[in-house]
Amino acid sequence: MKVLVVGANGQVGKHLVKMIQDSEHMEAKAMIRKEEQASYFNELGAETVVVDLEDDIETISQAYEGVDAVVFTAGSGPNTGPDKTVLIDLDGAVKTIEAAKQSGVNRYIMISSFDTTREAIQGAPSSFAPYVVAKHYADDLLRRTNLNYTIIHPGMLTNDEGSGQVEASEKVERGEIAREDVAGVILSTLENESTIGKEFQVVGGTQSIKEAIDSL
Repeated sequence: MKVLVVGANGQVGKHLVKMIQDSEHMEAKAMIRKEEQASYFNELGAETVVVDLEDDIETISQAYEGVDAVVFTAGSGPNTGPDKTVLIDLDGAVKTIEAAKQSGVNRYIMISSFDTTREAIQGAPSSFAPYVVAKHYADDLLRRTNLNYTIIHPGMLTNDEGSGQVEASEKVERGEIAREDVAGVILSTLENESTIGKEFQVVGGTQSIKEAIDSL
């Protein structure tokens, strides 16, 4: 299985590409924004493609050539304004969904925010609300497609070393999770077809990642 990692140069994306390259049955295609970001992925033996999420759908679709699944891990980041949140976290996600439909890539995994419900939007601080809104509508669009989707809602991300142990369910208590463990969850989700059509929250816990994903 060849997996297109959108937002590969992000912290979760880098962990994920390495894990995919280390796996026996998958290979990664890293979608990056700048050619100078390619060296990390070249050292892993991963294919790279330079595409900007602000490009049009046709341009983004070119990255899907030879791909069996796509993982959206991109984000505008905490230091940008609402304009970039709309362009990347909402419109960028929507365009990658449309590109998947046009390209016939049916497996799509969305890395969302922990809670993207209408209630979460209403309760979010003004600085965070645009991000929750963006994720809410991107998630909603994905649910309405015929794609074989999974939506993952991770807790507060940390740069701690991954423990390999998580708690995953439709609803869990808020908590933290290492970015490395989020990547491990994505890998396990790709390996498990029973996750198709499901969405779940995930935080650090006491179950192995495989056991947690298998029990969904």
